[in-house]
Amino acid sequence: MASGSSPFSEEQFLCPICLDVFTRPVSTPCGHNFCMSCITSYWNDAPVCQCPICKEHFQRIPDLKVNTFISELASNFLSLQIRDVHTQPQQASTRAVVPCDICTDTPKEAIKSCLECQTSYCDVHLAPHHRAPGLKRHTLVEPVESLEGQICKEHNKLLVLFCRDDSIVLCDVCSSSHHKEHNVVPVQQAYDEMKHLLEYTEAKVQQMIQERLQKVIKVKESVKRSKTESEEVIASSVQDLTELVSEIQKSQVEVITVIEEKQKTVEEQAGGFICDIEQDIAELQRTTVKLRELKQTKDQLNFLQHYPDSSVLPHTADLSTFSSNPHLEMQRVGESLRKSVSQLRALLNKMNTELEKLRNNSHVSNEATLRYMQQYEVNVLLDPDTAHPLLVLSEDRKEVRYSMRSGRWANQMPNPNMFTEHLAVVGNTGFSSRKFYFEVYVGRKTEWCLGVAAESVQRRGSLGRHSHSGLWAIWFLENKFETFNSPDEPVHFGKVERVGVFVDYDRGQISFWDIKTVTLIYSFTECFFTEDIYPYFNPCDNEFGSNLDPMIIVPVGGRESTEASESLLLSQICNFE
Repeated sequence: MASGSSPFSEEQFLCPICLDVFTRPVSTPCGHNFCMSCITSYWNDAPVCQCPICKEHFQRIPDLKVNTFISELASNFLSLQIRDVHTQPQQASTRAVVPCDICTDTPKEAIKSCLECQTSYCDVHLAPHHRAPGLKRHTLVEPVESLEGQICKEHNKLLVLFCRDDSIVLCDVCSSSHHKEHNVVPVQQAYDEMKHLLEYTEAKVQQMIQERLQKVIKVKESVKRSKTESEEVIASSVQDLTELVSEIQKSQVEVITVIEEKQKTVEEQAGGFICDIEQDIAELQRTTVKLRELKQTKDQLNFLQHYPDSSVLPHTADLSTFSSNPHLEMQRVGESLRKSVSQLRALLNKMNTELEKLRNNSHVSNEATLRYMQQYEVNVLLDPDTAHPLLVLSEDRKEVRYSMRSGRWANQMPNPNMFTEHLAVVGNTGFSSRKFYFEVYVGRKTEWCLGVAAESVQRRGSLGRHSHSGLWAIWFLENKFETFNSPDEPVHFGKVERVGVFVDYDRGQISFWDIKTVTLIYSFTECFFTEDIYPYFNPCDNEFGSNLDPMIIVPVGGRESTEASESLLLSQICNFE
């Protein structure tokens, strides 16, 4: 509120549009006053040019100038408000007074402050300002403490305004001369707004502190649960592995025992069979002697009388009752055991691999890193004004593919933002700060290029593959990756179906991830960005085999199976046609 010593009321200095004290006041031809920014905005939005108060029509928007008289009055009114801000708390509390700056012994109470002298005077030392012609022209205001810091050093006027664009305090002359088009408000309003902002920021900081305290509690609880779980896993694993080692040792003893017993049986059976065979041989040898003696008999009657009634051959063992290859059975047993041991070793190797992953923490770390990056997902739409004429974009601007049948060369005038040589297109939104992330499905494509490009990247003609090209991208060729800036230098091998792109503008980092395997393909580090950067897509042509499938911007979600991904791709191709 204005001071009681002021001959004006606050209502006389309020703009009818913003209902605040005039800032750079102007007068319309009909005689009404407004802030210049308020009336300008009003006329820009209105279908006809008329006065907001009396509705008088104007043939054209009047050429308005700042009304210096009203501006001076408004400035003095704000000065009184500032003086009240300084004096009212003092009167309400300890009734402190502003001392005279001239008094040397016991300073008397000042009754006025001079803006030109930047000094506060008591009634005695103020007398020259009433007598001397030069001093009479000085501006006297109610006593103000710390007057020097509240005076514009260039115009010697009170600092009563605040420029939001430049974040500095101004006098009314500064506002009218150097800050005409800026957003200027009274100091009190700026103070209230910024104090409110500080209160909001403080509340936000307190909220962040509470969130982090809760996070610390959760982390501690998680670590505690992890420790308990670790102890249980160790105990269970030790018990299981100890039992497994014991069973393996028992199996080892059993294998030795069984094989030795089997060998002993084979040896015993072979020994008995050999003994029977040796007896058969002796009997057969005796039969041979008898047969030779009988054969030498010349007397026919005697020969016939002594010829045996039954077969001359003795009874012998059956040679087929004993296998002559018992070692083959042992070979089969050995092969079976080796196969079982090999399977067991494979299981142990798998277990050791999992332990190695856990030791290196690579898989867990990659999962957590990817989840962290995915929280910065942005909605990327392709900008058709930048697309090469041989590229076809889907209606939702989420897909791009190469097509020789595209007729855009003949059907449209070249756009200055269009890529004329590289088969490329960029997103419709650029980024000049913060982090952002998006994913692209490339499926079975044999060649493609993906990354981010500076706003000033070369679009007409050839784009040089060097470190200052303004393009940070990876290029896939058949089965290997290379960076756009370093051709013929492989940085990764193997095909991918889905690629995640993460950009940290402020840290100068760009990372490319294989979503299916949760592995890092490549990272650009220590990049220096000086302008907006845009997502960059190049589906490439058909040089390396069938490559007409589109590049598709897909939302972050569960990893799709190959079948589902291919179904999605087929449906999207049908939509293109």
